[in-house]
Amino acid sequence: MMSKEDIVIVSAVRTPFSRFDSAMSEVPSIDLAVMVMKEVISRVGIRPEEVNEINYGSCIPAEYALEFDIPARQATLLAGFPDECISLTMDRACCSSLAALRMGVRAIQTGDAEIAMAVGSENMPRTPHLVPGLRQGKRLGHIKLVDCLFELGYTAKGFTPVAVDAGEVALKYGVTREMQDTWALGSQERYAKAFAEGKFKIGEELMSVVIPQKKGNSIVIDKDESPRKTNTEALSKLKPIYGSPTVTAGNAPPMSAGASAILFMTRGKAEQKGLKPLATIIVTVCSATSPRDIATIPAMTIRKALEKARLKIDDMALIEINEAFAAMPLVSTKILANENKKKWKDLQDKTNVNGGAIAIGHPVGASAARITMTLAYELRRRGGGYGIAAICGGLAQGEAIIIKV
Repeated sequence: MMSKEDIVIVSAVRTPFSRFDSAMSEVPSIDLAVMVMKEVISRVGIRPEEVNEINYGSCIPAEYALEFDIPARQATLLAGFPDECISLTMDRACCSSLAALRMGVRAIQTGDAEIAMAVGSENMPRTPHLVPGLRQGKRLGHIKLVDCLFELGYTAKGFTPVAVDAGEVALKYGVTREMQDTWALGSQERYAKAFAEGKFKIGEELMSVVIPQKKGNSIVIDKDESPRKTNTEALSKLKPIYGSPTVTAGNAPPMSAGASAILFMTRGKAEQKGLKPLATIIVTVCSATSPRDIATIPAMTIRKALEKARLKIDDMALIEINEAFAAMPLVSTKILANENKKKWKDLQDKTNVNGGAIAIGHPVGASAARITMTLAYELRRRGGGYGIAAICGGLAQGEAIIIKV
């Protein structure tokens, strides 16, 4: 039964997600955020001064540190929101933009905000190399550069690269390298089909990114840049990365640039504004477990969300599980199926039906909001129903959301 107190998504948009060597690689993540923040309100006629709280997810501080260390506040002001608008930068690894949405939902539920926005933005290709110790001076000897993207820095404090943990746990659950390559190929093929059908088009999930040039015409990026044609043989020839037993560049997503934004409010407020909701937020939850078990955390978080909503996995018309690696949707759907082979196949068939991060890209801070809006738009195309989106974050954190269209 619908209530005026329900919290509804009224607008959701993202930039295309880039290749590593794209023109977007030079655009600061703060500027990408500004683009989606302006677009998400303009689509529904909301004025900047009407938005009370903006939570902003980003998790590679070395990149946005090039513009100092308060991206949420900077982006909020640069996008034309008033000085009084509350903003917060959040880092919950790849979960960040769903954590941002969850905090905005709480703000509305407690009466601290009427209209809130969740933003996620990242530019992984722009991440600089670091030179530790240079400020103190080097009188003699070589200078060491540190690449923050290599192993994503996990080994610096003694943790295992997530590709290793995911690969080893996948094998523990009987998810082989061949299965992961097959899933990766399927992700590319499903995205290609969805794109051909016009599902990833400007004006719905996507907006264009226009990059002015000093000479000549601006560069316009109006589609995701990473999808590619491949085949099983090509994928099977790739070597695993970082010592993982199964994870390769082919069954993992590319490092990308991109930004996402979701605008939400109560149903009553939407009705007052004459806005038709894109989706109703049923529940948002977070979780965490042993770092080694990162491939299982989407399943754990989905179970927690279903329990809170008093729903079952069979009630979900569609599922989105972020493809941090192919291992994640495969291991998690197997767990959710209680290792029933037929049910496992059924769950796979309704998971990431338009492809996932392996094809689209994974600008980590933006991806959680991306899977949420991808889910909402596809549910709308199919006439509605419940859907659940879940994502893993570094060292086995999790976020999930159930929506109804």
